[in-house]
Amino acid sequence: MTATAGGTITIAGKTVSRLGLGTMRLTGPGTWDDPPDRDQALGVLRQAVHTHGITHVDTADAYGPHTVEHLIKDALHPYPEELLIATKVGMVRPGPDLWSPHGHPKYLRACVEASLRRLAVERLELCYLHRIDPEVPVAEQVGILQALQQEGKIGHIGLSKIRPEDYHQVAKTVTVAAVQNVLNIHHRYDPLLELCRDQSIPYVPYRPLDAGSAAVEGNVSTPLSWLFALGSHVAPIPGTSKIHHLADIVKTVMVGSAAS
Repeated sequence: MTATAGGTITIAGKTVSRLGLGTMRLTGPGTWDDPPDRDQALGVLRQAVHTHGITHVDTADAYGPHTVEHLIKDALHPYPEELLIATKVGMVRPGPDLWSPHGHPKYLRACVEASLRRLAVERLELCYLHRIDPEVPVAEQVGILQALQQEGKIGHIGLSKIRPEDYHQVAKTVTVAAVQNVLNIHHRYDPLLELCRDQSIPYVPYRPLDAGSAAVEGNVSTPLSWLFALGSHVAPIPGTSKIHHLADIVKTVMVGSAAS
């Protein structure tokens, strides 16, 4: 079963599977600390890439925090040339289930430098600003990412959980490589979906299964098929902590593609 049945998309200069893998669930409860079964988490990553052909893996330094970036390195390094690892910076984790944006330029620089070390790469091919910090001028937050891009430490810059006005402000000075917002059958409207279509920008819906609640009687076919049908610029990143559930997700994409 291969994810390429769902088609491909170009994100951050790489042609990758439209079906990606979100890794937020590869931690302990509250997106905190190590997963209950580390071997299973490593297996999910290896199966996704090496067995199912998923070439877009999405993570963040805040997952754990830091846990999942370490897992990705341990599971997949040295990385296949075709693999795109996207990570996010700009969030502080005081404890389980606690999240707070922190967009001070010195902090964002430190986050990027640390992610480079944890992932064992010389450049973050796609780095999202995890959240826009309302306490720091947007120009300063984006400016440091742009400086890191010019230094060769970031390849492409993405934005996460934004509004149209955020995009337009940032796009005045930076090329936005991708937008990552919530979209699923329970949260069906996001103006960024059409904005990204108009701007030819990949739209990456996170929580596409709404933490499992969007699945109908355990079936992920309907919510994922709905997302894929929204446009070729849509690249969902469902997440799971179980190898068997990952196989079900990929199988769903294959069946949906065959039906269409």
